[in-house]
Amino acid sequence: MINRKLGFTVILIAFILSSYSTYSYFSGSLKTGLSLPLSKYQPPKGNGNGSSGSEAESTEPKTEECPINGEMLTEKQKDKWLTRRPLAVMIENHKDARPQSGLTSADVIYEAVAEGGITRFMAVYYCKDASYIGPIRSARIYFIKLLQEYGDFPLYAHVGGANCDKETGSGCDNGAPADALGTIRRLGWEIYNDLNQFGVPFPYFWRDPERLPGRSTEHTVYSSTPKLWQYADQKRQLTNIDEEGNAWDKKFVKWEFADDAKSADRGKVDTISFKFWQSFADDFAVIWKYDAKTNSYKRTNGGVLHEDKNNKKTIESKNIVIIFAKETPANDGYDGGHMLYGVTGSGDGLLFQNGKASEISWDKEDEETRMTFLDKDNKQIPFVRGQIFFEILPIGNKVTY
Repeated sequence: MINRKLGFTVILIAFILSSYSTYSYFSGSLKTGLSLPLSKYQPPKGNGNGSSGSEAESTEPKTEECPINGEMLTEKQKDKWLTRRPLAVMIENHKDARPQSGLTSADVIYEAVAEGGITRFMAVYYCKDASYIGPIRSARIYFIKLLQEYGDFPLYAHVGGANCDKETGSGCDNGAPADALGTIRRLGWEIYNDLNQFGVPFPYFWRDPERLPGRSTEHTVYSSTPKLWQYADQKRQLTNIDEEGNAWDKKFVKWEFADDAKSADRGKVDTISFKFWQSFADDFAVIWKYDAKTNSYKRTNGGVLHEDKNNKKTIESKNIVIIFAKETPANDGYDGGHMLYGVTGSGDGLLFQNGKASEISWDKEDEETRMTFLDKDNKQIPFVRGQIFFEILPIGNKVTY
């Protein structure tokens, strides 16, 4: 216990010093839109735009099941994931952020409105790597609630977050319901597993000079899974276990997984379309097109085929899950308005897999409980092995298929 207290104190001191220097270095440009000399923004060597930014396809046999999404991967990949813990990264979907980097490498992706009808992704990585991820933006409280089910102290990478400004009073009314940064502090994440860019210095986060011309600097922050896992290991002593030997997954509950349905058993529901808000609806309208040959769904984002800048591949998922959740405004005084989504409790949804559509229900007892998905007979539904993409829509939104 003494060693843990000593370690905690060392981490706290390092965090304060790092936060001060990094905040001074970065935050001014984030608030004002001014950019520092490009030499200050260069990506670390080995993560530049000359590489694909994602893992090369291996010819080794895929015999190992990823515990996050059931995808079958190689022994070498398993050797990597056994040494680390899940990592969630906030990736924005503003028009100036497109095309994003790293989404094709994520095991699980969640999408919901951040504010003003603009959606944001929380991409969860564990079994695969992406050496370029971004643009990275700020934390939201409902994404934190979803992340809490990924075992003890999952890593959370973001740039700032919705907060309660005690100096001005902004966001502090009604118990600060959208206060993501305050929630991070209350959970004990702030100086342990939270990877807020304001407290994590270069070269673990950087700005991409290629993305600067014609864009605000807030759309240019990037990182990589190797760098973030390295920081967690070397600076926070967080690998697959913590410094006391506790495994991250001792309470983690796996979903059930199944192989692709045989061709003859696949359905013909080939197009899924919906919008999040009526304002800016076309810019954030989503269409998923089913490809029967690959038994997966390809994404169109705002009328354009949604590609990953790293590898020029279309975002493609095996499972599309619509979660209908209660949407309410936080009324916290911020421009654009922070939103709240009821992602605990229970509700209705839709599941698309194997070319078929199913009406489902979802249940999540509390923040740390794994969200489960049941069919009409109240039986748990297995996911098809591969990327799982969750779309969080307000109750009452129309989904056409």
